[in-house]
Amino acid sequence: MERGFAGRMAVVTGGARGLGLAIARRLAAGGARLAIWDQDGAAAAAAAAELRGHAEVLDVTDAAAVEAALARSEAALGPCDILVANAGITGPNHRLEDYPIEAWRRVVEVDLVGVFLCCRAVLPGMRARDRGRIVTIASIAGKEGNPNASAYSAAKAGVIALTKSLGKELAETAIRVNCLAPAAVETDLFAQMSPEQIAWMKSKIPLGRFGLPEEIAEMAAFCASDAVSFTTGAVFDVSGGRAVY
Repeated sequence: MERGFAGRMAVVTGGARGLGLAIARRLAAGGARLAIWDQDGAAAAAAAAELRGHAEVLDVTDAAAVEAALARSEAALGPCDILVANAGITGPNHRLEDYPIEAWRRVVEVDLVGVFLCCRAVLPGMRARDRGRIVTIASIAGKEGNPNASAYSAAKAGVIALTKSLGKELAETAIRVNCLAPAAVETDLFAQMSPEQIAWMKSKIPLGRFGLPEEIAEMAAFCASDAVSFTTGAVFDVSGGRAVY
């Protein structure tokens, strides 16, 4: 089966820049109608204009805002066929005992609770139509744990477990749920990290470089396509050789 998306509507959270924008561009290139969800209104509007899509400005940790954004997106573009739950933050780098409590909670809220809320919103419609693809964006940190990044590592581990659980829940339907676990990809999220943390992450990648957003987008497109029919609840490493299991 081809990775064509003609006639499909895709929601990409955190889709205004970086990895999310690369994924949105790849889906749009395949013919999908794009709903760009992001906290940055100007960037979301610019991305939607480029892709001839629809922009929503929201915080994915707000359940009511997520439901409202979905209703407006579907009114503009039709029923949601694909969700790419990409929105996330890295948070600061601290030893666990020094990690600010509110910052720790915020990372988990955005990176894990936000994924839960977005999946929860799109699922009733996908179940009613008995079709859909959900792609969650985790991280190799969720499998291995990165030092001085306990909040991010814990949240991304939660995304992996959520994906596995939801994949099993939906196994008797035509909805497939899969997860990507990239190693570091050079995006503006690096601005949230210390130079030492960035250097440490690069040192762990056998290919000796960071991933490109377009490389992750290609795998996301695969998971969002009809080509993925017998795989659900899976984790695809896109790690430049870092993953060992």
